[in-house]
Amino acid sequence: MVRMAVDLGGLQMKNPVTVASGTFAAGREYGDFVDVASLGAVTTKGVSLHGWKGNATPRIAETASGMLNSIGLQNAGVAHLKEIDIPWLVDEGATIIVNVSGHSLGEYVSVVEALEEAPVDAYEINISCPNVDAGGMTIGCHVESVESVVSACRAATKRPMIVKLTPNVTDITEIARAAEAAGADALSLINTLLGMAIDAKTRKPLLARIVGGLSGPAVKPIALRMVWECFHSVKIPLLGMGGIASGEDAVEFLLAGATAIAVGTANFMNPTATTEVIEGIARYCEDNGVDDVNELIGALLC
Repeated sequence: MVRMAVDLGGLQMKNPVTVASGTFAAGREYGDFVDVASLGAVTTKGVSLHGWKGNATPRIAETASGMLNSIGLQNAGVAHLKEIDIPWLVDEGATIIVNVSGHSLGEYVSVVEALEEAPVDAYEINISCPNVDAGGMTIGCHVESVESVVSACRAATKRPMIVKLTPNVTDITEIARAAEAAGADALSLINTLLGMAIDAKTRKPLLARIVGGLSGPAVKPIALRMVWECFHSVKIPLLGMGGIASGEDAVEFLLAGATAIAVGTANFMNPTATTEVIEGIARYCEDNGVDDVNELIGALLC
């Protein structure tokens, strides 16, 4: 038997597999296909202090080896999550990571404070949101705003805090180090890459907002590179994601330096992708004489 448990910045996971926020809702929709308690953790979709309607439609477009989305973090708000979704996850025996979103520093802190009384195991602070207090610039693109949000959330909780990084920056390691210095227990990367799609027949964009986030197999090489760079730049553990659809994909991220991984877009095509990835990691370990999955972390030969 392969030992599959990992420690992601203080979050004890029975195996290194969770889901990418926004691809699994809060788990209920996948309950007929996946035993959510069998996952290392369930990461909820992003939650804000009050409900957000999200962006105008159309807001999803298929691309070569991936998809673009411009959902706009639509959600029903933290009160709904606490009343409806978290109790269901607890009853199912799931380990719970809540993805926290906000349009300002105060909003992030308010969401964390609202969740402190709930049975949540960890937070994933999504710093890819536009900061309305600073003219709409993306919080995760600037060292100063990263430090401000992460340190404020750190002061509000002692629970494991994972900070989700945007890849839409010049140097991902600069942002990673800023988040680490401000109190992050772990980093998750990558979020989606900014892209767009055009209908040549109509000469119009396929998304109402014109641009959206690219995810799926097309982004995997970029995600691997960024995980590898951050592994050599920070000391805290990493949650890797971006195009993972198989056990072998997941192992590649572990070798690049990830302690755990998240399955994202693959959930839309295959609702049992998460369990298949867990089985695939274990099978790889068995076939290669690896007794403990932790032996793979950062074991890239180069």
